[in-house]
Amino acid sequence: MKFVCMILMLLFSMISVAFLTLLERKVLGYIQFRKGPNKVGVIGLFQPFSDAVKLFTKEFLFPLKSNFYPYWLSPMLTLFISLIIWLVFPYWYMILSWKYSFIFMFVIMSLGVYGIMMSGWSSNSSYSILGCLRVVAQSISYEVSFLLLVLSVMYFSNTLSIGILMYLQSNIWFFFIFFPVFLMVFVSFLAELNRTPFDFSEGESELVSGFNIEYGGSGFAFIFLGEYLSIIFSSFFLVIMFFGSLSFHFYFYLKIIFFSFLIILIRGVLPRYRYDKLMILCWKSFLSSILLLLIFYSLII
Repeated sequence: MKFVCMILMLLFSMISVAFLTLLERKVLGYIQFRKGPNKVGVIGLFQPFSDAVKLFTKEFLFPLKSNFYPYWLSPMLTLFISLIIWLVFPYWYMILSWKYSFIFMFVIMSLGVYGIMMSGWSSNSSYSILGCLRVVAQSISYEVSFLLLVLSVMYFSNTLSIGILMYLQSNIWFFFIFFPVFLMVFVSFLAELNRTPFDFSEGESELVSGFNIEYGGSGFAFIFLGEYLSIIFSSFFLVIMFFGSLSFHFYFYLKIIFFSFLIILIRGVLPRYRYDKLMILCWKSFLSSILLLLIFYSLII
């Protein structure tokens, strides 16, 4: 039963990525006063699947000077890490949820940077190496603040289980208690996901396409799937942490869609931030604020 649940969850999360990409292209299209994909199938519903067929049938090319095995394996590693993190999803029967799901989530999230680092280094391109260096610095910096932010919620709720955290919010959402923490977690997720306004790893104006510049076909598709799975997971995590409703409720999934939509909307509206300001924001503003908030919330309980 556990195995069937796990396979079904991973399968449907992959399908949800397909429709998230369609939503992104539609939303960005309407922001820019155009239609977006609307030819393949009804209102473009089959566009993601035709894109997948195109990407996976393309020839897998690799640069002559690249380090072949890491170059070939790193996109798969990125996708694998993004899939494995979904094992913390709290089922109604708690089949795959366990007592220390938060710790497991942090362990897997800390591994996420290795796939990008390997792909950037093994491509042997100056653009990809610069892009992966930016990702590593950015992800490691914001993981510190992100861990401390979640610790403040853990100290307050006195649990390491995601399932129990949902039940604790049956009367009042943690959003109202942890409003400053929520804002910082949301910004930290944008930085962790390399999304606008913090998309320095893929800065088209200076790095062409960043760490994935040498990838095409199936390699690019795996990196793309990994990134968008992380967006859906971050939306799910924000709902669990601050807008807790039980995972079998319809509203739970509406909230996940809302946060995914918000991340896409930010991409269409905000310009790119400056890299040094991003680091200053993390180490000077966030870290000092979080340490004070951590003391405050742990003393309350």
